[in-house]
Amino acid sequence: MKAIQVREVGGPDVLRPVDTDAPEAGPGEVVVDVELAGVTYADTMLRAGRYPFPLPYVAGMEVGGRVASVGPDVDPGLVGRRVVATTVDNRGGYAERARAAATGAFAVPDGLALDHAIAVFQSGAVAAGILAALPVRPGETVLVTAAAGRIGSLLVQLARTAGARVIGSCGPAKLDAARDIGAHVAVDHTRPDWPDAVRAATDGRGADLVLDAIGGETGSRAVDAAADAGGRIGLYGFTSGTWTPLDAHTVARRGISVSGPLGVAFAKPADEQRADAERALAAAADGTLVPRIHATYPLVEAARAHAELDARRTVGAVVLAP
Repeated sequence: MKAIQVREVGGPDVLRPVDTDAPEAGPGEVVVDVELAGVTYADTMLRAGRYPFPLPYVAGMEVGGRVASVGPDVDPGLVGRRVVATTVDNRGGYAERARAAATGAFAVPDGLALDHAIAVFQSGAVAAGILAALPVRPGETVLVTAAAGRIGSLLVQLARTAGARVIGSCGPAKLDAARDIGAHVAVDHTRPDWPDAVRAATDGRGADLVLDAIGGETGSRAVDAAADAGGRIGLYGFTSGTWTPLDAHTVARRGISVSGPLGVAFAKPADEQRADAERALAAAADGTLVPRIHATYPLVEAARAHAELDARRTVGAVVLAP
């Protein structure tokens, strides 16, 4: 079968098309005929060598398609079902067939497009988990960095549904997209004075809740934009390559609190995490949660898809079609 393999870490060009054996379902597993594969920032981080990961490997953590076969202890009634799934060991998705744990496969609701299902089943569960760890109160102002991104765009929608006024930060080319997604105010976080724009939009107070996925200098400036005496900051990513730097004296002096909501979300029991994903799929099916699809690339153009993500040119999710 056709697949995309990584033999060495580096830039997008290390993603190489190969012919390899089709996988077989082991105990507790299913094999999915891949119609679409999700492309995530985590995929790009593994490819770039930011996390230790055994080489070589077939890239890809998320797939959608029909169950082709099941392991010996899995319900055979799953065969032929339309599902989205996380791949075994976070690998193998950029291929014509992929293995997934049966517990990590989710039925796609009737009427929901497969690309939307892939875009929302994990990202929507993550966004819901973040906001469960840092609940939003009606009338609060929430600042979401990378607001036009895959998870950020869902956080914008969920925070708005919870009754918050949402400020989305992003690059200048994505400001209109952030507003279209649902941000009440969009600010250009490439400008050095952008926290001033957040304070201007909140009558000088700053954001009650800051959700940062970028880290580095942008994350540091997002902390500056939080309200003193009660502002809450949730750090859940570092797409810049470094986590947001923190100074304990500044945190104490300003009376702000900082937490890692993603760690809280991932510590939830497996059945609760599964329920979050199922609710995200149901919300996408009824139109409550609307994921954005940036582009669908052929499988052989996986390197191009990664290059788009690396260059921060994407709005919403990116998928591959074998």
